[in-house]
Amino acid sequence: MSELSEMKCEACQIDAPKVTGQELIDLSKMVADWTVENRDGINQLERVYKFKNFKLAMEFTNKLAELAEVEFHHPGILTEWGKVTVTWWSHSIKGLHKNDFIMAAKTDQLLNS
Repeated sequence: MSELSEMKCEACQIDAPKVTGQELIDLSKMVADWTVENRDGINQLERVYKFKNFKLAMEFTNKLAELAEVEFHHPGILTEWGKVTVTWWSHSIKGLHKNDFIMAAKTDQLLNS
């Protein structure tokens, strides 16, 4: 995970390639706590983070929002009492790009910051 979390997102244009089947397998191993969900034919990375209360969930959400702005790559975020569901995918290509795995790894690091 650490090598992914040290990478920067690249600009993802509409013609950028989605990850291949083998890349999906390899990159998924690097963010093992994330699952690939298929919604309306679009692969997305998703993870649910658990917290002791709403305040801690919101603090995590705010850190994630700041990270997303810095990297200019934005996830789906559902903040509830005691949990935050984060979903990464590249809207422009309607699927998964290496950027999504980079951001998943960076999101995991927020737990330690």
